[in-house]
Amino acid sequence: MEIAIKLFQFILSISILVILHELGHFLPAKWFKTKVEKFYLFFDPWFSLVKKKVGETEYGIGWLPFGGYVKIAGMVDESMDTEQLKQPAQPWEFRAKPAWQRLIIMLGGVTVNFFLAWIIYSCLSLFNGEMYTDLTKFNNGIGVTEAGKKMGFQSGDKIINIDGKPVERLENASINILLGDQVTVLRNGKEVTFPIEKEGVAEVLKQKEAKLYITPRFPMIIDSLASPASKASGLAKGDKVVAVNGKPTPFFDEVSTVLSENKGKTIAIDVLRNGKQETFNAAVDKDGKLGVGVDQKALASVVTDKKYSFGEAIPRGFERTIEALTMQVKQFKIMFNSKIQGYKNVGGPIAIVKNMPVDRAADGGISINWAAFWSFTAMFSVWLAFLNLIPIPGLDGGHVLFTLYEMIVGKPVPQKVLENAQMIGVIFLLGLMLVIFGSDIFKIFAGKL
Repeated sequence: MEIAIKLFQFILSISILVILHELGHFLPAKWFKTKVEKFYLFFDPWFSLVKKKVGETEYGIGWLPFGGYVKIAGMVDESMDTEQLKQPAQPWEFRAKPAWQRLIIMLGGVTVNFFLAWIIYSCLSLFNGEMYTDLTKFNNGIGVTEAGKKMGFQSGDKIINIDGKPVERLENASINILLGDQVTVLRNGKEVTFPIEKEGVAEVLKQKEAKLYITPRFPMIIDSLASPASKASGLAKGDKVVAVNGKPTPFFDEVSTVLSENKGKTIAIDVLRNGKQETFNAAVDKDGKLGVGVDQKALASVVTDKKYSFGEAIPRGFERTIEALTMQVKQFKIMFNSKIQGYKNVGGPIAIVKNMPVDRAADGGISINWAAFWSFTAMFSVWLAFLNLIPIPGLDGGHVLFTLYEMIVGKPVPQKVLENAQMIGVIFLLGLMLVIFGSDIFKIFAGKL
């Protein structure tokens, strides 16, 4: 049931984005009286699931859910149909239109993607606001994992800025640190600026919960006993852990560190109970856990729930769109950094489906988290806009590049060059898709997905 809901969300999101992206090409093409032969959601090699011709255009749904396309007469595209290009150009063909009209047609898809993200983010800001973990409320600083320490952080640091820019939200900061060069923290009362060690970034990216290398520091107060071993230990709800094996551990991250060092062992835990300190022996499981639930009230104290008026939501939606776009651009730096080897963490459709957000009810029921769905759709819309603008033949950016060349030089790129470039681009993109799918399949068998 869960995988079905996640798959439905993915297909729905992709369908919305593809249809609107292709409309961005379709509408200006029609406006400039250019013949559009096909408008398809998903690709249709050999056959289509549904098709119907209306006027001069065939509308349909393909069976290969990797995107979609509009086939514009007189244009070298991924269909590689060059027969009509051997004939003299007709007034209704793409190649017969002025360069500025062709440029508008090609930029229509990414323009729609950008504005769609802006609209979605503005609506989310207006109707849902933004809930985030506020770094300015981290009175005890941050707790960091061993991977975080390799990056240069120390437990107790208070993050001030990343690459010279002030930070407020943990959710953004934890990603921007991975993409950044240096960070400034308040450490023992002094400002310290240090470079972000890429070996530590690579270590963080290997973890399934990569964003959790930084957490707020708060005392560990037991809220529930979840395992038979924890119930037998004598620990009780409300106990505040203050030391493990005689080592003071005033904060949860320090308790976690000691527990990870004592997997499968029995440890002595000092707790405060009703104002008195008591000691209990407890078993640590093979994963470094005590089998207890931790009081989350301290976490709630560092959360900010920000609301926006209509006038504030629109500019905030624009800011969120730019933030998402900037994040996509920065991620390329991680992918091609030899020390980080971020390309190993690239996920394809299978990984995306697996990570689609859902709501889980107390009775075990699963439903769609619509706010998270629309947030994902907005982010993915920005991603599609950025990806399509990369100047690779086969993508919108490749067509834009050739058109700009024509506008600057004053003459079009030779037809044969366009055809060969398109063929190379299509082969490259197909190869990239195979690599990404192969990576997903490998991770499934390796237990990393």
